[in-house]
Amino acid sequence: MAKRFFINSTPLAGLKRIDRQRIGDERGFLSRFFCADELAEAGFTRPIVQINQTLTRQRGTIRGMHFQQPPHAEDKFVSVLKGEVLDVAVDLRVDSKTLLQWHCERLSAENGRSLFIPAGFAHGFQTLTDDCELLYLHTAAYAPGAEGGLNALDPTLGITWPLEVTDTSARDRAHPWLDANYKGIAE
Repeated sequence: MAKRFFINSTPLAGLKRIDRQRIGDERGFLSRFFCADELAEAGFTRPIVQINQTLTRQRGTIRGMHFQQPPHAEDKFVSVLKGEVLDVAVDLRVDSKTLLQWHCERLSAENGRSLFIPAGFAHGFQTLTDDCELLYLHTAAYAPGAEGGLNALDPTLGITWPLEVTDTSARDRAHPWLDANYKGIAE
């Protein structure tokens, strides 16, 4: 059977870009969105327990950088249903050689790419078009007491956002900047 996903490594161990193969004709296309057997190769082995959809109206908006503390840490599978975003993951794993390094991918409805983000990473994105819709598959339910966040504009992270920031939530703006002694989060 032909593979429906092309799994691409990134410079950050465990973080994978997934290219969904489209089978198309004059009517449009079919794209397999999820297959537990095939995505296990990317490290997506825990069951999906929650699926969330977001709509972000304005181009240039930043959402993030979000994560959940153990024991509620989650793997995420992030895809764009409409529009285009710069999707960013920051390694927060305490014993990682790439602690506080980030990696980004352009995800769009057109390119059919997804990002598999393992537990121990913060996640956020900037919308590159208006009216962006994203779909998230989560391996842990949202736990308000375990939520964490980094300030997306923290110079310690040095994330290069491609557009001027047009909007971000008050909650995301309130995330603290990292201090020089930040050691990451333990599993």
